[in-house]
Amino acid sequence: MATEDEFHAASEDVKTLASDPGNDAKLKLYALYKQATEGDVQGSRPGLMDFVGRAKYDAWAKLQGTSADDARDQYVAFVRSLGA
Repeated sequence: MATEDEFHAASEDVKTLASDPGNDAKLKLYALYKQATEGDVQGSRPGLMDFVGRAKYDAWAKLQGTSADDARDQYVAFVRSLGA
């Protein structure tokens, strides 16, 4: 299980990745981070014309019910898999 310190270190490490991981990876990182720090997605889904907001919302919503600890573990493991 990842500690708070490992999670925060991973969130800093992701800022210094050698290469852009791509949009899918960025959405996964965003969703895992939000789930770990805020819990399940709240609010209404953004409108059709807000493509980025909608993609972020949908990625986060897929993690509904995932515990903060599990999301934190997945986040740290994913950041490590990206080479950070």
